[in-house]
Amino acid sequence: MEIVAHHPVGATITDLSIRDVDRDIAARLAILLAEHGVLVLPEQNADDTAFVAFLRQFGGLAFTVGETAVPGFPDLNVVSNVGRTSPPRSAFHVDTSYVRRPPAFTALRAVEVPTAGGATQFTNQYRAFDTLAPALRAELAGRTVTHVVTGLDLADDAETSAEHPVFRRHPRSGRTALYLSTPQRCAAISGVAAERARELVDLLYAHSTAETNVHRHEWAPGDVVIWDNACVLHRADHAGVVGNRVLHRGMVAAP
Repeated sequence: MEIVAHHPVGATITDLSIRDVDRDIAARLAILLAEHGVLVLPEQNADDTAFVAFLRQFGGLAFTVGETAVPGFPDLNVVSNVGRTSPPRSAFHVDTSYVRRPPAFTALRAVEVPTAGGATQFTNQYRAFDTLAPALRAELAGRTVTHVVTGLDLADDAETSAEHPVFRRHPRSGRTALYLSTPQRCAAISGVAAERARELVDLLYAHSTAETNVHRHEWAPGDVVIWDNACVLHRADHAGVVGNRVLHRGMVAAP
């Protein structure tokens, strides 16, 4: 297993088939995810059966109600631009942060890769915290953000909002990450007036997603990419996509 780190976030791992990943290897990968945020596993050419088996080595699976499931694989959902007359919209976000225990990991498997465009972008939320101005750190110390659901039709008894620390300690690395999502999903900051809270969310989001804090993954056939939701934001770049972009997504529940 060879590891090549990217700047400012992520790493590529070669000489590893997801079909060979057992619980011990998954535990090693979880440590690498806590360190690097994103792992790219190229040339897998895996099917959905192998993809689900790989994810289950990390723990139980999670599914976002309201997403389109992969036929025959209820734990996976389809991410696709096929049949659309306009590109999908995507902003940097954390998956399913409106629940008390958000998914630990998210992974994508390349099913069909466009001939141009369609990268997935990732931010380093450790670095976002480490480079935050001292005055902002002082203002936000000990505060929480209320994360809310958007764009999904959920059951009446489903979780639709949750509070998380703005500065969140990673459960494996022990490092502190700046934890937020797209501004529309960040409804309030504890102990802060609404107008100032909106200013702060916008400022933190712009700081997190600055170009110097972003890595682009350009998809290749056979790629599997997995990331740690506790220390990265992600988005799809749909600008300039030529051809079909079809990915299958799976999420690992928090332990």
